[in-house]
Amino acid sequence: MPKRLRYYLDRITDNKTTTYRYNDTVEGKPVQKEIYDGECVEVYVKPNGDIDGERTGIRREPTFWHNEIAYTLDRTNKQALDRPTVTISIPVEMLGIIDFTPAVADYCLREIKPYFDAINASYANRTRPDRENGKFILLEPGSKVMLRNTAYFSLIPAKNYKEGKGIRIYFCRYTDPPPDIMCLCIRMEIQLPYLKLNRAKTMLVKQLPDSTERFVREFNKGGLSDVLKLTKTQQAIRTFLRDGGYCAFIANGSILARERGSDKPAQAAIPFQSPTSHEIEVAGIRGMGIKRGVTVITGGGYSGKSTVLNAISAGIYDHVKGDGRELCITDNTAVTITAEDGRAVSNVNISPFIKWIPGGNPDIFSTTHASGSTSQGANIMEAVSLGAKLLLIDEDRSATNFMIRDAVMKQLIEKEPITPFTDRANELAEMGISTILVIGGSGEYLAVADYVFMMDEFVMSEVTAYAKTFVPEHILPALHKNWENNRTVTKIFTAYPEGTSRERLSVSDTGFIIIGDERIDIRNLHDIATEPQVNALAFILRHLAKGNEGVDNLEAMALAIRGLSPKDKSNKQSVDIVAIVQKLYAQIEAEGLDLVDTGFFTTMHRFMDMPRQFEVLAAINRMRHIVWYKSTDKMGDAD
Repeated sequence: MPKRLRYYLDRITDNKTTTYRYNDTVEGKPVQKEIYDGECVEVYVKPNGDIDGERTGIRREPTFWHNEIAYTLDRTNKQALDRPTVTISIPVEMLGIIDFTPAVADYCLREIKPYFDAINASYANRTRPDRENGKFILLEPGSKVMLRNTAYFSLIPAKNYKEGKGIRIYFCRYTDPPPDIMCLCIRMEIQLPYLKLNRAKTMLVKQLPDSTERFVREFNKGGLSDVLKLTKTQQAIRTFLRDGGYCAFIANGSILARERGSDKPAQAAIPFQSPTSHEIEVAGIRGMGIKRGVTVITGGGYSGKSTVLNAISAGIYDHVKGDGRELCITDNTAVTITAEDGRAVSNVNISPFIKWIPGGNPDIFSTTHASGSTSQGANIMEAVSLGAKLLLIDEDRSATNFMIRDAVMKQLIEKEPITPFTDRANELAEMGISTILVIGGSGEYLAVADYVFMMDEFVMSEVTAYAKTFVPEHILPALHKNWENNRTVTKIFTAYPEGTSRERLSVSDTGFIIIGDERIDIRNLHDIATEPQVNALAFILRHLAKGNEGVDNLEAMALAIRGLSPKDKSNKQSVDIVAIVQKLYAQIEAEGLDLVDTGFFTTMHRFMDMPRQFEVLAAINRMRHIVWYKSTDKMGDAD
């Protein structure tokens, strides 16, 4: 067991403690100290082990080692001292791991979790809350594989001291420190039980290391081999999509339907089978390749067409074996587009779809409360400007007047400001932006579709040629020349509400991120798949607002990227949000999600899954206090 941690815990005498402060003395006077500080007395020694005779005052060492595995205690937040965050760092050599990818870390999280679930089950008492029972709290990873702060690989400092009696540690300052160690890092929270001090000690100094060491001894390398094989196949399909003329792939035998109210595969689902005309083989897997262009999926009610679209949408992420969609792979720039009544829009070019607006300019459209049609137009234009190569649209979640207008209505209504999406889908395809549409109530899209597929009782068939026989002549309007949506920021968001010196950051259960004075509606960011992604999105926004590497705020950070001084007011119009987000993501890739983590906010959960850059930028686009204006500078792509 971690000896030094046991020393601190044995000096806690209050069985009712919620702060886990232990008793100590300083200059003969009694004081209380926190276990999180890891306070110890450092004794210098010579290379031969003799005492050097000098001592430092205090060293903070909140990492505790046991059998070459490190356990680091951290405050979850200042109001939860009875619920520490613990990071377990296991040297990869102990597990035989040589592949340090998110998929391998994800597998390890799923493998270690049952050891702690078993302890939780032994403590569970439905008549009492976790605060009284005690609980090891690990992330429920779901079916998707993501970069997480709860399971990752990182170099950590090697132990460079020997433990002595009590809190003494012996350190030789005459020798070089040992090299850092590559470790699998598993992060959890531990709810220590109220009025059960002995159980709390058992959880921290016995069950925590014992369960970890059992996981190491029993590590399933065969399962790891299966994960590596699946990941290799998934990446091969993604490479095929990126380099070929396809935007999505659905393997034969995939289970696309979900159990009602669940993300688990439906037990009675019909396995997917590709139409023969579109069946291809990629990386040894046969399935349906959806070509770039305009694809329509149609069928009657409850035929499975939306189920297919949902599986395609989910394919921007990799899934674990057994999910049923693990070989449903989609271009990872794909964006689900819906109408979003009431969203804020700031200076977005929606002129490809809206010819004129009473009292406004569709080239630089702004509103605090967009309609269904203007919001859907803004969503498409923002997605296009941020590099989306595939739009996913369900007729049921779209504004009808934005999506279609048949020939009769075109003749009847001469002064119609809306150019429906039917008239622009092929133009977008020529620009390299494909569309997959689910329709059931209108045949207008059959005229512009490159491919038409019919769903009938969850069985797909191609009906392109047959569908075209029912389509009247469809005359497309002239090409729209102005698709540019280049904007820059003039007013930067902040985490500080106006007139206060204290940051505000929280995530609501109703689908909002609150940062500073902003209340960002993310309910229609449909490609956010997990709650920890929302947490990460909030922390990333806060990090952008605060700046990094000594830069005070996002505005100054933007100027610094361009080599300008924050005092140079004349250059603030050139802020490039995309470049700033890309720079931050490069840092996160190098340093991990901990870069944006903080325990400062007492209402925030700290488990994080990495969102795409697109969702970060989409959240910024929905801010109501940020001010944009038209720019001639081109914005970059965001994966």
